Amino acid sequence: MPKEIPEAELLYLDQQLCFRLYTASRLIIRAYQPLLKELDITYPQYLVLMLMWEWKDKAQQSSTVGQLGQRLQLDSGTLTPLLKRMESKGLLERFRGLEDERERHVRLTSKAIVMRERALAWMRPVREGERSKGLDLEALSENLDVLIDSFS
Repeated sequence: MPKEIPEAELLYLDQQLCFRLYTASRLIIRAYQPLLKELDITYPQYLVLMLMWEWKDKAQQSSTVGQLGQRLQLDSGTLTPLLKRMESKGLLERFRGLEDERERHVRLTSKAIVMRERALAWMRPVREGERSKGLDLEALSENLDVLIDSFS
């Protein structure tokens, strides 16, 4: 049974799950800054790369901008400039679809594929607990999955 909170305190910042998640998210992203600086990318660019690395592993050589946006929950107004910056850095190529020229596709460059090894070298210690300060990341992830599913 949830702890009883006086009505006057319901809107206090520390009572808000959304604020706690926001704070946790900002702290985690800040922890990624050494890697992001080394790779010369932003966190949203890192999300795009991780997803595209995953899709490459699954033999999906190219994907549409729409697929990226849907999976990353980013609208085209946010995603298009992000992808343009990544293209100017030589991390991906954007091209029109062969079957439908209105469709924009993206594909990783060899530079982005090589960059993955540097990201892996950084993430291994995180997964092995060396950078996670003793947190059970697997249990935390499972709890977050339950939370996300309940709000979906």
